[in-house]
Amino acid sequence: MRFSNIILAGCLSMSSIVAGQKKNIPASVNKAYFPSAQHWESKIPAELGLNNEKIQEAIGIARAAESRNPRNMELSHYQSFGKEPFGEAIGPFAERGEPTGLIIYKGYLIASWGEPLRCDMTHSVTKSFLSTVVGLAVDQGLIRSVHDTVATYVPPIELFAPGQVNRPAESYGQPQLLRPFDTEHNRGITWDHLLRQTSDWEGTLWGKPDWADRPDPDPAKWYNRKRNAPGTVYEYNDVRVNVMALAATSVWRRPLPQVLQQYIMDPIGASNTWRWTGYRNAWIVLNGQPVQSVSGGGHWGGGMFINAYDMARFGLLTLHKGNWNGKQLLSEQWVKQALTPTPAKTDYGYMNWFLNTDKKLLPDAPTSAFMHIGNGNNLIYVDPEHELLVVVRWIADNKAMNSTIKKILEALETR
Repeated sequence: MRFSNIILAGCLSMSSIVAGQKKNIPASVNKAYFPSAQHWESKIPAELGLNNEKIQEAIGIARAAESRNPRNMELSHYQSFGKEPFGEAIGPFAERGEPTGLIIYKGYLIASWGEPLRCDMTHSVTKSFLSTVVGLAVDQGLIRSVHDTVATYVPPIELFAPGQVNRPAESYGQPQLLRPFDTEHNRGITWDHLLRQTSDWEGTLWGKPDWADRPDPDPAKWYNRKRNAPGTVYEYNDVRVNVMALAATSVWRRPLPQVLQQYIMDPIGASNTWRWTGYRNAWIVLNGQPVQSVSGGGHWGGGMFINAYDMARFGLLTLHKGNWNGKQLLSEQWVKQALTPTPAKTDYGYMNWFLNTDKKLLPDAPTSAFMHIGNGNNLIYVDPEHELLVVVRWIADNKAMNSTIKKILEALETR
């Protein structure tokens, strides 16, 4: 592995740590610290003037509030999203680990619990990685503006069908190429609409109709309803997220995991164990080769499989507005846009940057904090005001997340 397994339990139980103990914080920690590729420096909370007792209470809350869903992710799927129309799993699932987390303060690792080295599904935190590769395309000029319509960037797409040479008779007369932005409504959708989940894209992708994701309780509204003008109504919808992934793949002309690795994950020193997967039927022909169009989460399986340390590295990058140890990997302008809400959804920026507007999400956290959140629940809490970053995995609900963050912030207040 490219990083050491950091063990904090012994350090945190040292009798020399006194709850509420204050120390003069060395001047060296006032400079932003970034972990190297193979090591993340740890400090006991008291070294940074933090209350260790409060930190331990926060860990206790997170451990006790484990998600009530089965640890078998496939079983969990069929108890939830699998009940939707066309809800069959088409991507990989895996058993998840125990409640897990990391607390990072001023860049230093001050606490860990659970299995932080375990690569688990991170569900919709994947969307933050997806919007990042779109941001990279904007930064590099591959996408001129997020306000451009997506249709102008996506040509007709050939699906990869190995072994199929002659088309069956029942397919005669049916379209041979995928045209995801070819309807009157879809032609008006911009990148900004997709990023903010306000597109109301219509259609079917990878066997999943747009209406089948969190379907309306009234089946009469599943077909031929009047579409909302793009940009006016927010709707969390994984089919449309996957449409953006397909469009971004067309722009980059290469698999998105390769883009993410080259421009983000390798520069921030992430491990070589993360994997970004798609669906078994989500393959296209690109530059004469089969390429998988990855998914933006684990709604039907797949998405990002990643450990907590790599999640924390990504969170630290967003805390520093796209800058990693002096190198601007993602433009500060893009991060600013990602943190800017719209009237359609005042506590949501780009996918999946959740904002703490009016403290609706986390009442005890500052309004300047933001989160990358996925089902399960998986959470990267980013708090620039306090130079704080927290990864929490497999916690039951927002109430438990708020209680955990509240205790950590109380530990900071004693410094």
